[in-house]
Amino acid sequence: MKINSADFAMSAPDLASCPAWALPEFALIGRSNVGKSSLLNLLTGRTRLAKVSVTPGKTQLINFFVLNEAWSLVDLPGYGYAHVSRKDRNAFNQAVGDYLRRRKNIFQVFVLIDSRLPPQKIDLEFLRWLADGAAPFSLIFTKADQVSSADLGKNVTAFQRELAQACGEAPSVLACSAKTKAGRTEILAAIAAILARNNRA
Repeated sequence: MKINSADFAMSAPDLASCPAWALPEFALIGRSNVGKSSLLNLLTGRTRLAKVSVTPGKTQLINFFVLNEAWSLVDLPGYGYAHVSRKDRNAFNQAVGDYLRRRKNIFQVFVLIDSRLPPQKIDLEFLRWLADGAAPFSLIFTKADQVSSADLGKNVTAFQRELAQACGEAPSVLACSAKTKAGRTEILAAIAAILARNNRA
């Protein structure tokens, strides 16, 4: 898939404020500082379309980006961030939960996992919730350049095993590196295939 255009559309604090369009949406979510903004910039080919920060929890709204004037990448607030108040954290989680449960035009949720780490409790808990009736999802292991291929494979296998025990079936898996651009082609191909299956290519 070739990306001809990528534009920021809007931010929304809650489901009611999300855009009233029928564009297919592909959501990005993960732990704070897992590399969502870096991945969004990698996929769009725009180095500064999404702001990259070293401060966990920087994304506090649901951010919509339109690609090729045909579909949308949605940058969701990360789970587990520490630098906001408990009240605000609960509000963000409610907004994300409402979006993932009730947004009708979500085609896929990409859950980002830090490839350097063994399975983390917070990721598994979120995925158990997501598997219980929310939108379809797959995993993207980020920062793949910072781990050996052997350790990456070991962590992916361990994660899939843990998730299969919790959810009954492990989702599809991709890996990427914003630094080396590895995985970009594969992720865009996965998006193109989903669009084609839904006659939206």
